[in-house]
Amino acid sequence: MRLTDALLSKLPRGHIFKGKHRLVKPVTGLDVHKKLRDLQREEQNMFYLRHSYLTTEESYGHSKEQGRFEKWMRKWKVLQAEKFAKHKPMENHLSHLRSTDGWESY
Repeated sequence: MRLTDALLSKLPRGHIFKGKHRLVKPVTGLDVHKKLRDLQREEQNMFYLRHSYLTTEESYGHSKEQGRFEKWMRKWKVLQAEKFAKHKPMENHLSHLRSTDGWESY
C-alpha cells in the first residue's frame, strides 16, 4: 500500500484536469515564445486592418469595375446547368408505353 502511494502520489485523486487539485502543465520558455509570436502576428494584422491600402472611396465599387460578380454569376449558371438534367418533353418519358398506334389492335 505504501509503495503504491509513493508511486502514484504525483497524480491527483479523481479527474486529473478538473477541480482544486488538478494536474497543471508547467509553463515553459517555448510556450511564452509562442504566445509572444501570436500576439505580434495579431498586432500586425490589426495594423493592416487599421491602415488599409485603399481608402473607403477607392474601395467602393472596385469589384464592380473588374466584373467579378458577372464572372462569378456566369460560372455559377454553367455549374447549375451541368448539375441538373436538360428538360425533356413527356413524350420522351412515356414513349415506351406506345407499342402500337391503334387503340384496338391486339
